[in-house]
Amino acid sequence: MMNQILFAGVIGLFLTLIGTPLLIKLLARKGYGQYIRDDGPREHASKRGTPTMGGIAFIFATVAAYFLSKVISGEPPRYSGVLVLGLMVGMGLVGFLDDYIKIVKRRSLGLRAKAKMAGQLIVGVAFAVLSLQFADSRGQTPASTKLSFITDFGWTIGPVLFVVWALFMILAMSNGVNLTDGLDGLATGASVLVFGAYTFIGVWQFQESCANGETLTNPGACYEVRDPLDLAVVASALMGSCLGFLWWNTSPAKIFMGDTGSLALGGVLAGLAICSRTELLLAILGGLFVLITMSVVIQVGSFRLTGKRVFRMAPLQHHFELKGWSEVLVVVRFWIIQGICVIVGLGLFYAGWAAEK
Repeated sequence: MMNQILFAGVIGLFLTLIGTPLLIKLLARKGYGQYIRDDGPREHASKRGTPTMGGIAFIFATVAAYFLSKVISGEPPRYSGVLVLGLMVGMGLVGFLDDYIKIVKRRSLGLRAKAKMAGQLIVGVAFAVLSLQFADSRGQTPASTKLSFITDFGWTIGPVLFVVWALFMILAMSNGVNLTDGLDGLATGASVLVFGAYTFIGVWQFQESCANGETLTNPGACYEVRDPLDLAVVASALMGSCLGFLWWNTSPAKIFMGDTGSLALGGVLAGLAICSRTELLLAILGGLFVLITMSVVIQVGSFRLTGKRVFRMAPLQHHFELKGWSEVLVVVRFWIIQGICVIVGLGLFYAGWAAEK
């Protein structure tokens, strides 16, 4: 059963390595190039016209890798994995419409704010509602109406508040990744690290699932997660697909993921956290996305309250560019920050399990 994870990662990597350059040629032929804001760092002007909407490559590769790994291993798809993939595709579609309007209609802001929000809300509500269905033989649904950190805790918040909470997570992470996607390879590389963490978490939860009562090494700390191994397969497919895409997306980028990719990645991160019962842990595992989002909140809040800016430019990565750091230096150092966040998050995850011994 575990070979599904290896198959998914390898297939995803292979598909984006060979598929992304084909997508680059197609997008370049149609003239679907990136729009660059005039108020950004001057060095970014050279990126104008670089093909965008590259998220199509790893969205397709991830879905294909997941289902092909199932065919090869002879294992059926599970509800949790399919729901998380559906969330990724739905958010990617919203991002695609945004990118398409920016490029084809030459409207720099893409979808109107209300239309973009409506699309995200529809996809998010559909995922949240469906994730409370499809109970297995033990009564476990893909998501839980309890809040979670490394496992569920506290009182049940009920289905209505759960939908609101799930929407908040999906919107926060999708927009967080979107804000991070400002430098070549930054959001892609950071996402690879988080998907690697969720591959590990899924495998660990599968081995220590409450359903495996006779083989548990720590019966007091088992995990009530519906399909942990399937979530690991999805995370592995995402890790491989994003790693292959990074080959073409790293500096100097031959293609950008666009909103198609950033909204999809943020959505699927939230979906993995919700279905693996690690909702609050995601704020640590995806710490770079949180940090960059907070830089924008602080900048906007400070300017509205005092008329002064805290950073030279927000999001945070552009502040350091304007301080004289090269793009590659910013990206690599931010990857290191993201790596530290993943290490801390996984450390807390393991500590929570060990503390129950």
